[in-house]
Amino acid sequence: MYGILIYDGVEPIDIGATYGVLSMAKRIAPDLSYVGIARTAGEVVCANGMRMVADHGFQDAPEFTDLIVTGGPGWVEASRDPATLDYLQGSAARIASICTGAMILAAAGLLEARQATTKREVFQGEQAPLDLLPGSVDARHAAIVDDRGLVTGGGGSLGIDTVFYCLARSHGDHVAAETARVMEYTRALDANRAALGYAVTN
Repeated sequence: MYGILIYDGVEPIDIGATYGVLSMAKRIAPDLSYVGIARTAGEVVCANGMRMVADHGFQDAPEFTDLIVTGGPGWVEASRDPATLDYLQGSAARIASICTGAMILAAAGLLEARQATTKREVFQGEQAPLDLLPGSVDARHAAIVDDRGLVTGGGGSLGIDTVFYCLARSHGDHVAAETARVMEYTRALDANRAALGYAVTN
């Protein structure tokens, strides 16, 4: 089961990347399941006002095999929230982040002595989150970094690629490839990997 960690200020494209890919994949792998979790169950207000509902809070969340931490401008507050950091530190799931979800992992101490990546492109006048990763992190300009099972991905639409990477890990290359085909995303996956590469350390 996948847990998708959301919070006030999460970016809608990150919601689309996670829920969208997993929803399509479930048609191919009916055993695939996923739920949204937040500090408390209930309404979460995304960046720019879209609203969604978290199925569980940290206290009543089931155990997950995989946990994806989404990004968005709300990462700043989420990375200061003790309950969020405690939850991540205590999770037994395989953890992945998309976009600035990596900044929350960094705040929880999960990126110490690990390579990682995050969002690199920003609006004029903003500082790239990639430049804010802690000094102990080798900020790789890869689309995806997998350091001993902890996965971080780039920003924007690269979050889709990261979810496909996790899907292949949990349900096999065939499920990921067939989902990408149906979503007409195979060419984008191939192009992003060719241009930016994946950095994998076992």
